[in-house]
Amino acid sequence: MDNRFFDNIQHAFETPLTNSVLIFTLVLSIILLSPILLKWVKLPGIIGFIISGVIIGPYGLNWLEANSAVDLFSTIGLLYIMFIAGLELDMNEFKKSKHKSLIFGILTFVIPFSVGFPVSHFLLGYSVLSSLLISSMFATHTLVSYPIVTSYGISKNEAVAITIGGTILTDTAVLLILTGIVGASEGTLDSEFWITLGVSFAIFLLIMIGMIPKIAKWFFQKIEGEKTSHYIFVLAVVFFAAFLAELAGLESIIGAFVAGLALNKLIPASSALMNRIEFIGNSIFIPFFLISVGMIVDVQVLFQGPLALIIAGSLTIAATLGKYVAAFFTQKVFKYSVSQRNLIFGLSSAHAAATLAVIKVGFDRHIIDENVLNGTIVLILVSCIVSTLVTESASKTVVMEGEQDSGYAKVVEEKDEVIMIPIANLKSMEPLLDYAGLIKSKKSPYPLHILTVVPNNQEAEKNLLSARENLDKTAKYASGSETSVELMATVDINIANGISRASEKILADCILLGWPSASSFIEKIVGEKTESILNRTHTNLMMCRLEKPAISQTSIDIFVPPMAEAELGFDYWMDKMLNYAIEMSLPIKYIANDRTHEAIEAFLKRLNSSVPVSYEEYNDWNNIFGLDKLASDKSLLVFVSARSGTLSYRDSLHGLARKIEGTYREQNIILIFPSRVESYSIDDYETVESSPIFRKISREIGNMFHS
Repeated sequence: MDNRFFDNIQHAFETPLTNSVLIFTLVLSIILLSPILLKWVKLPGIIGFIISGVIIGPYGLNWLEANSAVDLFSTIGLLYIMFIAGLELDMNEFKKSKHKSLIFGILTFVIPFSVGFPVSHFLLGYSVLSSLLISSMFATHTLVSYPIVTSYGISKNEAVAITIGGTILTDTAVLLILTGIVGASEGTLDSEFWITLGVSFAIFLLIMIGMIPKIAKWFFQKIEGEKTSHYIFVLAVVFFAAFLAELAGLESIIGAFVAGLALNKLIPASSALMNRIEFIGNSIFIPFFLISVGMIVDVQVLFQGPLALIIAGSLTIAATLGKYVAAFFTQKVFKYSVSQRNLIFGLSSAHAAATLAVIKVGFDRHIIDENVLNGTIVLILVSCIVSTLVTESASKTVVMEGEQDSGYAKVVEEKDEVIMIPIANLKSMEPLLDYAGLIKSKKSPYPLHILTVVPNNQEAEKNLLSARENLDKTAKYASGSETSVELMATVDINIANGISRASEKILADCILLGWPSASSFIEKIVGEKTESILNRTHTNLMMCRLEKPAISQTSIDIFVPPMAEAELGFDYWMDKMLNYAIEMSLPIKYIANDRTHEAIEAFLKRLNSSVPVSYEEYNDWNNIFGLDKLASDKSLLVFVSARSGTLSYRDSLHGLARKIEGTYREQNIILIFPSRVESYSIDDYETVESSPIFRKISREIGNMFHS
């Protein structure tokens, strides 16, 4: 029996491994440990996965060999890489700098291609077809070092923007060239091939760009509560697109890339769905693909003679030189600084995702040999290191030259932002959390503070337990999008007082409230909760009615009263609305008078935002109901109001929530009260006869007769 036990163990560990559980355990261990080990030497994690694949593959320790399971996961990972590449592109940024992006895209495609072809064909002796494939590989680039520019606060620098735009053009062009090369290798590259390809490509685009976004939008709206179904739907779209591309005579990776572009505007970057897509892809599928790439590398080829080393060196030098020359000419054309040129070169010099995709297709179809494959792996290793080092150095120089993302000096630094959400109704909790996650600064280390206030009465203890259960449900929902939350439950004399005290305690920069519920006439006159909260707090406050799915919104209409630009919280709410527009890929229309328009334009100019903006003039701000003609049916409506006694306050803004609630029943609404100076109060300037309570009573009586 002992012998049988040891025989089983010995059989289980025979190489290559055949036990599926053991294989998966090995792969997961590599995925877990590689990034940790690579951090010590400050190399991108992508390198660790490829090297691990080399070590455990058939040409290394032979622990793992290619089989159906490995091929399946590898294919999924390859499609996933291209899908995320299309999904994460900032289309607004691309549209904003499209002309410069187009010129850079042409330069960073043509120059490396022109350098690569003679090197491959004349120096290394490869065929025309193989040389075309290798040259097109030189033209691609992956934004491996993009997180570096984000961390230095220069992501909105024009040099960064055109590099991102160039990525779209080069990758798309290379993938289309790849289709032609594959057709030529199979002997089908004739006039019939091009006609068939053109027609099938047009049908493919019609389905993917014309139909899929509409179907996806309908699905996300109708199946709003089933978050798991959203992810499954997205996966189905990716693989359907890949299959459709193959039917059209294209490569499957083109289908996955187009699927990402098709769903780009429907999946916000900070949403729970995007978090699921990236989490599962970065955790399993993409690392699996990178490991499988390493498995087909035969390191021994590099040491069998000088040819392999010459090929690897030539590919690396030619690819790096081509990207540098492209960056150099871009600098001269647009009169950029040396540091901006280095920034462009650093961002565009890394060859990873698209390069791997192209070279894998070429190797599988025997268009290139293993020398080129191995040389490409060396190229990826060297280019990722060069990209990281150059981008880091250039980013520091750009910051020292004072070319960081410009904008108004904010009252609240983004890195210190604190948002508080008092939860009264669980039904409004989910959309409030989603909205908070979209507008919150990505630089702030502080969590969202979720507050429940329990009135101090006989049932306070019982209600406090119930409140904590509700907070737990809130935390569970927030965890789906990896939104960090801090739960707060407190007992106070009344709700407004509890919110005010909690806000002061955590130094909240913004309070997000659900829409106020209907109240009686007496409550409206004397102690309405929302007005009480406004009177007791001084920070930015947003009241949100978010009953319709956010995906149904086609734009943002912001109504800005005169003198709103003079309020303390002007910069803050402007920045938050821009964040939301960027996340949701929505244009903004500002409705205001001429003076406020000028202030808004000045703010946007300094911030250098990529959000499409339009303006509508409105001067009759004593007639709030006249705004109805300027509001779009499918827009998110944002009304900027003011606390009583502040500079932009006027009588027409009193009770604005009730006025707009009945007028705009089908749209989502956000009502903003900008922050004010703490010591600034209407009571300091008014007599008792004109104090708010008397004005309030008179207005309510007037409203009764008006209605």
